[in-house]
Amino acid sequence: MQDLVTVFGGSGFIGTQIVRALAKQGLRIRVAVRQPHLAHTMRLMGDVGQVEVVQANIRDEASVRRALTGAQAAVNAVGIFHDTGRQKLTAVHVDGARNVARMARELGVERLVLISGIGAHSGEGADYVASKGQGETVTREAFPDAVILRPSVVFGQGDKLLNTFGQMAVYSPVLPLIGAETRLQPIYVGDLARAAAAAVTDPACAGRTYELGGPGVFTVRQIVELVVAETGRRRMLVPVPFGIAGLLAKLSAPIGLITPLSPPITAGQVEILKNDNVADPALPGLAQLGVATPMTLEAIAPTYLYRFRKGGQFADQVVPAA
Repeated sequence: MQDLVTVFGGSGFIGTQIVRALAKQGLRIRVAVRQPHLAHTMRLMGDVGQVEVVQANIRDEASVRRALTGAQAAVNAVGIFHDTGRQKLTAVHVDGARNVARMARELGVERLVLISGIGAHSGEGADYVASKGQGETVTREAFPDAVILRPSVVFGQGDKLLNTFGQMAVYSPVLPLIGAETRLQPIYVGDLARAAAAAVTDPACAGRTYELGGPGVFTVRQIVELVVAETGRRRMLVPVPFGIAGLLAKLSAPIGLITPLSPPITAGQVEILKNDNVADPALPGLAQLGVATPMTLEAIAPTYLYRFRKGGQFADQVVPAA
């Protein structure tokens, strides 16, 4: 019988692609999500019976235990950028990660992969970056052989980065730039998924930390310019100081607490943009996980940003003259 892999957060932007990559390898997958009735289409990613969907909340030990029972491997792809109701950064990234790692160890799960992020550290506080770093620490404490994957910003159809700026370019003549000169190394979600699948299946990955970035390094300004060019529009790009961006994030935070909507900018996003988000060459990366030719931002972005053009997919992409 094929190995069973439980994927927590398997219906999310990254988790969905991880499920797809694992299914292509012939593994059985258990997609563990808070609201399974919203994830029924996940079953279509494999052969009949290959993918099942179960209810689990990583904040609840009993549901985590049920989701892991009988599994040989697990992937924790759960992540949030801001507090929403009872979904707090510390509760999800730290307490939830501890629950998954501890239960995996107790139940004899052989392999565990945690999706973290470049820049994660174990500082004090409950902000996004610190909580991610603390999640790494508690995972390794409970499951020493866990594989930690730290991607840079992730792009692909359904991403929050390029799609947000594409939407803004449609309706606003001015686009704000937070951390305009901050350097990012965007990684295609499909490549991240392939790397995660390799980490699940290759025993040599046990206990290692990988930093994953795509083939190109861009400033935030360059990325936004690429998005705007794909929309076929001319827009003014205005740098926003971090102090003002942080204040806007605080003022908009209640949106995520009292409504199902995401705030336009979060403290976690501002925090990430304060420092370069580039893979450390001293750590193993995509190549060591078998992804030798990662996809470029320039090749993938047009395949889903076309919807923001005035005339749609087949519209002239040339930006009109001033």
